[in-house]
Parts: sequence; structure tokens; C-alpha cells
Amino acid sequence: MDYPAPVARLIDELRKLPGIGPKSAQRIAFHLLRGTPEDAQRLAGAVGELLVGIRLCSRCHAVTDQELCAICSDPSRAERLICVVEEPSDLLSVEKTRDFKGRYHVLHGALSPLSGVGPDDLRIQGLLDRIRAGGVEEVILATSPTVEGEATAVYLARILKPLGVKVTRIAMGVPVGSDLEWADEVTIAKALEGRREY
Repeated sequence: MDYPAPVARLIDELRKLPGIGPKSAQRIAFHLLRGTPEDAQRLAGAVGELLVGIRLCSRCHAVTDQELCAICSDPSRAERLICVVEEPSDLLSVEKTRDFKGRYHVLHGALSPLSGVGPDDLRIQGLLDRIRAGGVEEVILATSPTVEGEATAVYLARILKPLGVKVTRIAMGVPVGSDLEWADEVTIAKALEGRREY
């Protein structure tokens, strides 16, 4: 069955979002159809304003509505410690722990030669500039434990170490609450590598 053109267009646009397949797009579209015109206007307004009022922090490249994000503006954060993440959402994940009191640098991606993403496509130069300016003692590489994330971490470590900073990598391994029997070999190997004295 063909949907009316406005519904089909909405479903097609929703399918372009990450993690939204055809069924999810249909469910969202029909959910929106049950709402009021005011609900639709609020949603459309929020989406429309998103790119107008949002920018990247001039220092760390996090998403903000100011020149500097709240973290870069916070004088209580440690300048000597920078945590490098792939995406702005990764920064939020680290912040949820409430344990990290340093600064961030967002790359906006990871190296992926097969997808045509090289070093010049990431926000690496800004990180190098921050380190060369002085005051940074340690860079924590918190890229994803994927092939692309690992390649990015190795590349960054290779170019950062000659600058005289300590370069560390977040530990990886078996997640809390899971059983060892369900973990794959690579995950267990990483957990063994990252072990610490108890």
C-alpha cells in the first residue's frame, strides 16, 4: 500500500536518521499523525532552530550555543588533562560518570580509510595547537573500541608522544554485569591487558 505523499516523505526522511529503520520510521510517522498540529509545529521548530542556534566550541569542538562550551568556560576544570573523544555524545557519556575533571577535545569522527576519512577530516590540528600552547600534561584517548577507534588512538599516540605529553588509553574489557562466557576473545584479551592490582 502506498502512503499519501506527505506521510511517505516523512517516513523517507526519518529513515535517514541513525538507528531508524523502515518500521521505526513508520511508527514515528504514525505517532506524529495522532498528535496535534501544535505538537508538529513544536517539533518542526525545534529541528529548524537546531542548526541556527548551535555551533562548535572554538576550543574543544563540543556542541554549544556560545563561543566556548560550559566545560571550557569552567575555571575549575584541569587544563593539564585532555580527554579525546570521537563525537560530542561521547563527551556526554564520560561526563555522566562525574569522575573526570579535566577538559575535552572532540574529533568529530574516527579514521576510516575505507570510508575516505583521513587525519585531515578530523579535528586533530586543534588538539595539536592546544598541546603546543603548553600546560597539557596528559592526553587520554577515549576513542571507541572499534577498528576505526583503535586506528585513531594509535595514530594520535604516534603524533602526540613526541610533543612531550603523557598519552594514555581508556581501559577496555568485560562490562560490569555481564558473564565471561558471553564475552568474545578480543574483549577478554583487552580486559586481561588492562588488569590492575586489587
